[in-house]
Amino acid sequence: MTKIKEVAAIGGVVDMSELIKSFTYDMACRIVLGKSFRTEGRSKLLRDLTDDTSRILGGFNLEEYFPTLARAGVLKRVVCAKAEKVKCRWAYLLDKLIDERGSMDKSMFDKKDGDFIDILLSAQYEYGLTRERVKALLTDVFFGSADTVANTLDFTLAELMRRPRLLEKLQNEVRSIVPRGQETITETDMNKMTYLRAVFNESLRMYPVAPLLAPHLAMADCNIDGYMIPAGTHVLVNVWAIGRDSSSWEDAEEFIPERFIYEDSDVDVNFKGNNFQFLPFGSGRRMCPGINLGIANFELMLANLVYHFEWELPPKV
Repeated sequence: MTKIKEVAAIGGVVDMSELIKSFTYDMACRIVLGKSFRTEGRSKLLRDLTDDTSRILGGFNLEEYFPTLARAGVLKRVVCAKAEKVKCRWAYLLDKLIDERGSMDKSMFDKKDGDFIDILLSAQYEYGLTRERVKALLTDVFFGSADTVANTLDFTLAELMRRPRLLEKLQNEVRSIVPRGQETITETDMNKMTYLRAVFNESLRMYPVAPLLAPHLAMADCNIDGYMIPAGTHVLVNVWAIGRDSSSWEDAEEFIPERFIYEDSDVDVNFKGNNFQFLPFGSGRRMCPGINLGIANFELMLANLVYHFEWELPPKV
């Protein structure tokens, strides 16, 4: 908020996408490691690693469309070489962080307000966590907690600015609940912000953080609506298409947060994995474990942004 105010005061321009990303990566560092690494340059390294990992995981795989290439194995070797380089860079960073924390007083790991790496190290022997498993868990948390919130907030702000009426409605709710003169909105203030949660849900419906959920594997032959799915088949769930399916959603291509405000308590479509027309976080045992963290970060940032500032699209040239 301070950064935006400073730039706005001199009539400057703020790259909101960059600022939001910087904030979410800094937040991830604080949650996992207890402090910001912005001044040490590690936050930038973390962003680079996450971007490179995303490109490898989401890249177009020619071998799946041209099986003859798979037999030659050329492309596979190239992709594996790139993945190995990224893996080594992750390992270098995380090994250094673990070593630094390991040299500290072990009694500090038992504090209730410890960060995530403290928790992992304190439970390392109890649960048989090897160093490789600790690094894998840290990678998952870093990878899953930063870009996802930033991208969702980006899309949400853009949609609200395109629809001033919805933006005004959200601002009125936030400003009517937060006491006048309060500088920063907290989680306590947001308990009654039903429209804010509706905006969040609608943004997830239209712009899910992972358009394709993590790949699943058919454990046995199964028949789905007349289609035979052989055992061993990789299954990709397209939640982007599900969220825009006109058979499940009225005016599916329109941004309408009001669709998630229910007067009838018996009707409640939510993201908890029980409503298959709305699965931004997946469902079942492999559902996203960071839902609560993502919700808190998104709602805190959006509420503060609309509370403190007026937003509008630039004039048409």
